[in-house]
Formats: sequence, C-alpha cells, structure tokens
Amino acid sequence: MTPHIPHPPHLPLQAVLFDMDGTLVDTERLWWEAVEQVAGRPLTVADQPEVLGRPVEHTADWLAAATGTDAGRLAAELHREFAARVRTGIVPRPGALDLLDALARAGVPTAMVTASPRAVADTVLEALGAARFAVSVTADDTEHTKPAPDPYLAACRALGVDPAACVAVEDTETGVTSAEAAGCAVLAVPSLAPIEAVPGRTVLSSLAGVTVAQLSALVTRELRVMSWNLWYGGTKVDDHREKQLKVIAETGADVVGLQETYGNSAAELADALGWYHHRAGDNLGVISRYPITAGLGDPDVGFYGATGARIRLDGGLEVDVWSVHLDCAPYGPYEARFGGLPAAELIAHEGGRLEQMREILRRIADSDSVADDDTPVVLVGDFNTPSHLDWPGVEWPVTKAAEEAGLCDSYREVHPDPVHDPGHTWSPVHVEHEDGSGRPEPQDRIDFVLYGGRGLRVLDSRVVVSGTVRVWPEVAGNAWPSDHAAVVTTFGLS
Repeated sequence: MTPHIPHPPHLPLQAVLFDMDGTLVDTERLWWEAVEQVAGRPLTVADQPEVLGRPVEHTADWLAAATGTDAGRLAAELHREFAARVRTGIVPRPGALDLLDALARAGVPTAMVTASPRAVADTVLEALGAARFAVSVTADDTEHTKPAPDPYLAACRALGVDPAACVAVEDTETGVTSAEAAGCAVLAVPSLAPIEAVPGRTVLSSLAGVTVAQLSALVTRELRVMSWNLWYGGTKVDDHREKQLKVIAETGADVVGLQETYGNSAAELADALGWYHHRAGDNLGVISRYPITAGLGDPDVGFYGATGARIRLDGGLEVDVWSVHLDCAPYGPYEARFGGLPAAELIAHEGGRLEQMREILRRIADSDSVADDDTPVVLVGDFNTPSHLDWPGVEWPVTKAAEEAGLCDSYREVHPDPVHDPGHTWSPVHVEHEDGSGRPEPQDRIDFVLYGGRGLRVLDSRVVVSGTVRVWPEVAGNAWPSDHAAVVTTFGLS
C-alpha cells in the first residue's frame, strides 16, 4: 500500500516588515556621521541609546539638553546632514535585495517600517525600488514611533495581516522593542550595537543567505501528533518494536497517541526514543518528546476508553493529548456492506460507542481543556466507526458528537473531499474479510486526529503506511507492524 502524499501546507508567513536604517541600507553609519557633524564631537558607545534607532526629534532633544541649542534648529540640521549623506552614500545591506526578491517570488508582502521621516524614507525607497514594498510607515505616520509598537501595528493594519504571523527584521534594540511589543517575531541583524538572542528572537550577523523558509519557521512552531493502533502491541509482526521505532522516527512525530499497547509498549518505545510516556490500563498510552506534566482521565481504564496527558512544549505552552479506543462491535461498515442496514439502524447501533465518546468528552471538559477554551486539546485514536463527514446519508453520531463539542477533524480540514481523499485507515493488511468468504473487506477511515481549544492550526494531515505490506495472514515479515494505518497531523502553534 502506498502512503498518501498530501498537498503542501499553506505558507504561514503573512508578511515581512523591514526596518530601514542599518537593516535594508547601510544608513546607520550615515546617521551616526550626521549626528557627529551636528554635535560637533565624536560619538561614543554611551551615546548609542540616544542615537541608534531613534527618530530625529528624539536625538535633537537630547542634543539640545546637552548643548542648550534650540531643538528645532538641531532637528533641521540633522535632517539636512542625513539626507545629504543618503543621496550620495546609500548602500544596500548584504543579502537585503536578494531576500526582498525571494519574498516577492513567494508572494509574501513586505513593508518598510522606519523611525526616519518620510522625506528620507522616500529617498531610500527610490534607491531600492519602491515597488518592492506594499507599505511604508515612517516617523511622520504614527503618533508614537519606535520603541513604541505603533509603527509595526500600523504596517500590519495596512497589510491586513496578523502581527503574530509576521517577521520584523531589525538592527537595533529600539527597533526590536517596537516589533516585539507589536507581537511580531523578530530577526535581528545588528549593525553597530550587539543584540541578545532570546526566545522569540533570532539574531544573525547578516541577511545574506536568509531564505523565505527560514523566516516562515520563525512564526510557526510546529507540533506533529500521530495516532496509531499498534495491533496487539505489534506482536503479529517480527521485530515489531524496531519497526515501530523506525516508523515514529520517519514520520517526525512529536507526540504519539497509542492504542492496543498490550502492556509496556508505551514505556518501551519512550525509553528507546529518550521520550516521556504516560500509560493507563494495559492498552492505552501517550508518548512525547516533550515533558508530560500530568496524566488525565482514569488511570485504570479498560481495553476500551481513553487516557490523556498534559504536555509542556518549549516556551511553556501546554497541550492536552488524549488517546481513544472505542468498542469494535457492532461495526457499522460490516452492517452496511454485509447486512444492508439502513442509515437509521446503523446510527441506532452506535449507542454504545456514542456513550463512550460522550463520557470521554466530559472528562476532557473536566480537565479544563476545551471547556475554558484555554489549553488546546488533541484527541486521537481508533474510534471503530466511520465519520459523518465521509458517508453521504449517514450521520455517524460518534464523530458528530465530537464536532458538536468543538473538536475539528484535522484530516478533513486538509482534505475536504472524501471521494478524492478517502483517508482509509482500516485496513492495509485486510483485503478480504476474515471469515473466509472471499468478500472484500470494507475500507474506511476510523482513526482520527481531532483538535480544539485555542492556539492550534492545521498545517498538514496525512495517512501513513510505509514499507512492504503483505495481506493477512502472511504478515509476519511486514515492514509495517500494524493492521491500521496511522494518522499524522502537523499543527502550527500560536
């Protein structure tokens, strides 16, 4: 069986917002020289906070306080000296034009956001090519300029973008403070004064070689969640543990919700990976490369039911991941295909699983996940029932109940057409029904990655089966050690 190849996810980066002086063009040096000329003395490191990244008026007020000269006259002189230098000495910073062109090819809009006055900014725009920028914001355009967030917020409003989905490129602490206060991710490329790298801020020595993909990664932290029924712990297949570890590594999963663990599978997989694990009962577990801070649900759950784990990601964000295994009988696709039951009877026979799901949803609500729309929640598992999104005319109630509780189906969000992308997870190894009748086994999507709460958005979702897959009963040598396909969803984290 060939794994499904998904369409590429949408690029999460909405815009890139560039400072001008010292970032796009080498004007910090020109500004420094202009201030020295007006001040009548060489500047020192101690002067940097009053000069770098500051509007003309701020520096003029600072010089006026030190010299007793009229601030208005000083501002006019600073404007004149700086503009003269810009006209004759403007030099693009290394990599700046290449990055602007790459963003244009990728369809990512750009803005210039500067504390310089409009007259100076327009001179620079003309030199760089004004068409490279959708928007420009200068010191003349907002009531407060850097380090206040106003300039970056104004640029985002003009572009119609979310600051959290934008990268601001800055070269000074003043500019970095402005961009971070607006909620942007920051790429700092210091020109004169050093800038410290902290969470949410990347510091590079140059824009040379910076790619659109690198900028996109700054605004999107990703979490890859996998749902996998191990099938008797994997014991139907030779060397199952090694094969399971290979699959997890190849998918790049960060968290795996497991069903049919048959004892210690969660612990053994986690130990081999150097991960964390949570086990409930003998057949449910969650393993995670990130720390597990709490177990959720009944620790003594039976073969069917659910367990959850609260996972703390980098930066302190917490996500609740639940692994679900619902009763396998009666199985609706058999009743529909082999028994010819109409929709009403199929739905009526889902009563047991529906009550199991409602109890699980109550436990999720009690854990303060979906209930307070705070901690994001991911619910994965083998539901042993189809989705109401897949069967025209049959409102399968288990997935419908999850949807009504606020949980979204990540696979159907990426692949909305069930005819074009059926996403079957049952079963890669069962082609004929096990009763020996030769009847084709109904193929269906019964394994899910659902999500809800705040802070998650789906970037990609796919069904995974890898390696050679021989059909039942000749399965011992299979590279794929399960009778279910896995589902892997990649979430972007806000």
